[in-house]
Amino acid sequence: MSKCSMHLNFLLVLLFCCVSPASFDLLLENPVVGLVACSPGQIQALTQFKNEFDTRGCNHSDNSNGVWCDNSTGGITKLQLSDCLSGTLKPNSSLFSLHHLRYLNLSENNFSSSSLPSEFRNLKKLEVLSLSSNGFLGQVPSSFSNLNKLSVLSLSDNDLTGSFPLVWNLTKLALLDLSDNHFSGPLNPKSALFELHQLRDLFLSNNNFSSSLSSEFGKLSNLEVLYLPSNGFSGQVPPTISNLTKLKVLRLSDNHFSGTLAPNSGLFELHELRFLMLDYNNFSSSLPSEFGNLNNLEFLYLTFNLFSGQIPPTISNLTSLVELFLDGNELTGSFPLVWNLTKLSMLDLSDNHFSGTLNPNSGLFELHDLRYLNLGYNNFSSKLPSEFGNLSILEVLSLESNSFTGDIPLSICNRSSLFSLVLSYNSFTGQIPRCLSTIPFVNLRENNLEGRLPDNFYVDASVQTLDVGRNQLVGKLPKSLINCSSLRVLVVDHNSIKDTFPFWLKALPNLEVFILRSNKFHGSISPPDQGPLGFPELRILEISDNSFTGSLPPNYFLNWKASSPTPNEDGGDLQYKGISMEQEKILTFYAAIDFSGNKLEGQIPKSIGHIPLSLANVTELESLDLSSNHLSGTIPNGLASLSFLEYINVSHNQLKGEIPQGTQFSGQAESSFEGNAGLCGLPLQETCFGSNAPPTQQPNDEDEEEEVQVLSWKAVAFGYGAGMLLGLTIAQVIASFKPEWLTKIIGPYKRRNH
Repeated sequence: MSKCSMHLNFLLVLLFCCVSPASFDLLLENPVVGLVACSPGQIQALTQFKNEFDTRGCNHSDNSNGVWCDNSTGGITKLQLSDCLSGTLKPNSSLFSLHHLRYLNLSENNFSSSSLPSEFRNLKKLEVLSLSSNGFLGQVPSSFSNLNKLSVLSLSDNDLTGSFPLVWNLTKLALLDLSDNHFSGPLNPKSALFELHQLRDLFLSNNNFSSSLSSEFGKLSNLEVLYLPSNGFSGQVPPTISNLTKLKVLRLSDNHFSGTLAPNSGLFELHELRFLMLDYNNFSSSLPSEFGNLNNLEFLYLTFNLFSGQIPPTISNLTSLVELFLDGNELTGSFPLVWNLTKLSMLDLSDNHFSGTLNPNSGLFELHDLRYLNLGYNNFSSKLPSEFGNLSILEVLSLESNSFTGDIPLSICNRSSLFSLVLSYNSFTGQIPRCLSTIPFVNLRENNLEGRLPDNFYVDASVQTLDVGRNQLVGKLPKSLINCSSLRVLVVDHNSIKDTFPFWLKALPNLEVFILRSNKFHGSISPPDQGPLGFPELRILEISDNSFTGSLPPNYFLNWKASSPTPNEDGGDLQYKGISMEQEKILTFYAAIDFSGNKLEGQIPKSIGHIPLSLANVTELESLDLSSNHLSGTIPNGLASLSFLEYINVSHNQLKGEIPQGTQFSGQAESSFEGNAGLCGLPLQETCFGSNAPPTQQPNDEDEEEEVQVLSWKAVAFGYGAGMLLGLTIAQVIASFKPEWLTKIIGPYKRRNH
């Protein structure tokens, strides 16, 4: 549930008697608009306040912005100016002379580098104060405790620091939001937090609060929302939490909580709970059967803890459950009984130790509202039941890394709703069903599938990613693939496909990843017209370990545009309710060429032949492997200044000249430069003298033209003969599609290896 929706129940606080609204600008132009009658003094103060800031960025179409005045007194009682003001909120601002204010919303402005003025204490009638998303710095002034009429205080999404602010006297506070700041330390009872007996919603997420949860939380008996994710809290959940009988939302995700969830912990007495999120902690032991007491639960997230044992049968008591995430634990046993969970929309049991068959008697196939099912990384076995066809609105099905066998049933994919089907790393046999051509994301990698790829891809087929690598496929690539205008990733490596190079696929406007490695492809790699290869959007081309022949024309890579991948080209459009298809993300972010292990001859084309100066402009290059080729020329000096470069290997080529000296080169091993008879300088033992040290590359007109042609990617290497391009590691992990590697780039991923 979003934070905004949680706040909606407090909007009743914002209803005022005897007030009328007017737009901010209109009111300043005409102080009397309809029923609005603001006093001249208030208008003057408001005008001065506006003049203190740059208002050119105001969103005038935002109807929520405006000014409300009391018709009887003429005082401004409500002021909302969001996404409008830019500048510094100073202590002498005329804002603090608007003493009639009861509601003040200045969220989403640009007050960066401003601290919170203590003069807010002058606005003693304030009931609602929202200063979120403004860039405020420093600590919360102690004078805020003078605002004893406050019922709503939101300081979220700023850069505030210090310990939990003093909230003495704020006894009417119903909502307190300090999330997304830099507060730290324990929740000290001396701050008076636990004396806020009217508090209903408490948001402290994404800070640096630490220590265990105080038993004093039990005093906040009116709490309905307790939102504490992404802090440093530790220890166990205090038993006094049972006093929070009105609690509907409890989120403790991404902390360091540990210990067991004992039946008498108090947690299972919270019968009003709708949302329980304990994911990304260190809770252990088995799941208590008392979970069945929480029969109003709609969302249960226990992802990535250390829970073990079987799922208790009482889980079937949670008849209101909509989302159940138990992935990333040590759970065992067979598929749980879910007969009564008829409202379930998302179920994730992945990355556990479940085993056995998917028995229709479990009730799984009676979950007619199910849209997302992930059972990957378990030990399920046997054939897939045809009853999968009963899940008529299923959108995502992931069964990867199990021991499923037999044919892929037609019922599993013969529906229009399915968006993603991941059956990789199992033991499926038989042929690939023809209906898979209608699914946007398909991964059948590393099974025992045989026969040909279906040749029924209709015009504008929806498939975007198709991975059938490491199977036993034969025949040719189906010509109907030309109809897949949305296709971005095509992976068919390690099969027995026998065909010539499919130049006809260059008509696909969005193809970015094309992997043919280890098949029986043959024939010339040169286009029939000896021109550029085409494939302008391609980032990864791997055709190694086939039987391609011929030479590469000089302008082979001339028209490639995929030269500077950026973070916003990461395949993020393949999303399902915030769950990203990370394989796609990485494969379209990195770039590689691998032509090794073929029968190519002749020269390396000029568009990749010499190490061009433009390669030194790839400022984020991390790994560069150009080893075991026939490259010539000198190493550009610019490579020595690339601060991101951690590994370089140019061994076994025909390079010459002095190795550039710099921080990035000084830490490289001698083996990274050996096998080049003309190279000299550290870390090699050969000293450069006279003619042995030809000048390093300098820009000229030809080099500048080459910079337009060359592939200046983040990690590019060139293979020839037995040479590997882009380093063996990237080539292998792209082939295996292992999520553990993929997510190293986009951020921490907490899947454990069993």
